[in-house]
Amino acid sequence: MSIRAYVGILVALALSGCGVDTDADALAVKSRAATTMPSPAPSVLAPAPSPALARSPSSTAAISSPVSAAPTQPPLLINRTTTFGYSVQGRPLRVTEIGNPASAYRVLIVGSIHGNELAGDQIAAALQSAVPRQDADFWIVQQLNPDGAVAATRQNAHGVDLNRNFPFRWQPLGRRGSVDYSGSRALSEPESVAAANLIGRIHPTLSIWFHQHLAVVDDSQGPTNIERQFSALVGLRLARLTDYPGSVTGWQDSVFGPTAFVVELPAGHLATGAARRYADAIEAVATMN
Repeated sequence: MSIRAYVGILVALALSGCGVDTDADALAVKSRAATTMPSPAPSVLAPAPSPALARSPSSTAAISSPVSAAPTQPPLLINRTTTFGYSVQGRPLRVTEIGNPASAYRVLIVGSIHGNELAGDQIAAALQSAVPRQDADFWIVQQLNPDGAVAATRQNAHGVDLNRNFPFRWQPLGRRGSVDYSGSRALSEPESVAAANLIGRIHPTLSIWFHQHLAVVDDSQGPTNIERQFSALVGLRLARLTDYPGSVTGWQDSVFGPTAFVVELPAGHLATGAARRYADAIEAVATMN
């Protein structure tokens, strides 16, 4: 082979090897560029839910939704009559509860305690037919002395004045059948015992006991502001009557504070509409104490 031919071969090989190296370098540059190129800026993502929320798909709705209050139930209003005792001769002593038993105001009304003073029974009957109220609970005893009412006597069947038979300052008065006979001891009579038990169960915030025949509101004991208001509403004058030993209002006020008072009605039956007027006055003062 001539020298010129040999040199030509070497030149061809050299040119071929240089091409291969150039391509490899280009690939290396491209690879480095790919590995060193900065990655795109990350997008702003919402914070990941807490594990508790992640476990419960409905948790978010539960948190964002307002808590609904339980519906308010209206008070249970009642009008019921029960027997709370018996008289000497076995007649039932009945009380009508009318209103809201959950009320803080418990009002006791007694139409009569003396069997010959029955005008208050008309007021009690008017109250028993009233519409029950949400803000007060009325306890209405039409007659505490049914035996005396049948016999038209002040005393019960044992000849005892029940309004002298209660424990506060009790003392022996008179003889059996006399006007103020107080019995052999305090609470000797079944009617008095039944009334004391009822009062202890109710714990009245207000009590009104009706009598006759003086036509006054007694302000000798009890809540003075209510006595004055009641006097103005019914048109009876205020008067300070004697505080007799063993009276039921004296006993109540000694036990429960100034909550009970006496209303002395005029003699005879109440005029037409008068019973309703007294009942309205009771309703007006029911929540004053």
